[in-house]
Amino acid sequence: MERLSHIDSLNTTIGANSVASKTPNNDAASHDDSTNKKSDSTPKKQPYVSHQPDSHGHIHYSDDENGMWQSLLERQAEQIPNRACPAYLDGLKKLDLPATRIPQLHDIDEVLQATTGWQTAAVPALISFGKFFKLLANKSFPVATFIRRFDDMDYIEEPDIFHEIVGHCPLLTHPAFATFNETYGKLGLNASKEERWFLARLYWFTIEFGLVGQNQDNRRIYGGGILSSPSETIYALNASSEQQAEPRSQHKPQSQPEHRAFDLLDVLRTPYRIDHIQPIYYVIDDLDTLFDIVNSDIMGMVKQAMSLGLFEPAYAAKNA
Repeated sequence: MERLSHIDSLNTTIGANSVASKTPNNDAASHDDSTNKKSDSTPKKQPYVSHQPDSHGHIHYSDDENGMWQSLLERQAEQIPNRACPAYLDGLKKLDLPATRIPQLHDIDEVLQATTGWQTAAVPALISFGKFFKLLANKSFPVATFIRRFDDMDYIEEPDIFHEIVGHCPLLTHPAFATFNETYGKLGLNASKEERWFLARLYWFTIEFGLVGQNQDNRRIYGGGILSSPSETIYALNASSEQQAEPRSQHKPQSQPEHRAFDLLDVLRTPYRIDHIQPIYYVIDDLDTLFDIVNSDIMGMVKQAMSLGLFEPAYAAKNA
């Protein structure tokens, strides 16, 4: 979902200085791998470019790129036990990801096809809303075929192959998660531009940053934006359900996030920022709850959310 942040050059924060704005928001749909976002004064780096497969469909990665994969995988492997939901761990086992090299997409496809009928689709880092929704509607999950550089190990705005494969693909072996993505794609294809901005929050607070399990002792992570970020994997479950999120500075996140029971209308009205670790996470009862969401009147709720407007942001204004 991160790639959607650059569509129509909308890279800024929504409604940070207004409450319940009724105009299309500019939530940048991109996950944050650290507490710090690069300063605007930081010199621009070389853009990431996806690799193209050879005539046999094989993508060649350098030793440095494979080393980055290994480092990220080893670091995240230390964090996910007792934090990731069981279905994610089961999917990770099914994928049997190589430890020392970036996997080939056709190897991922074999597992996804055998479990839920999905496959991956190699894409650039950023794609249009239309292409994103069309891929999901056709049970193809977009994967950018590049990996972050070592100097971006803790934060990258673009969605790299580690985020997509390690963050999302394990749960694409689960029927409810797969069905949710497919339905989301079909809804997005027929939605207006404004409706798509509200739909973006639904994806953000479920597929990217969702938690599962109302019992706090058994609460686990299923959102790929969390599971591909070592810092947020630890932070996301460090919460009291009674705590209220307060605005915080970009460089100093609150010590605990707020966990809220999933409510579709509330989710659609909750603003977020990409350059913060999240102050709020929404919690579903179990992964099959995604079936219940799919079977609800999502677009009717979108229209209601558009009428009511957004909640007050739980973070500081962008330039505060």
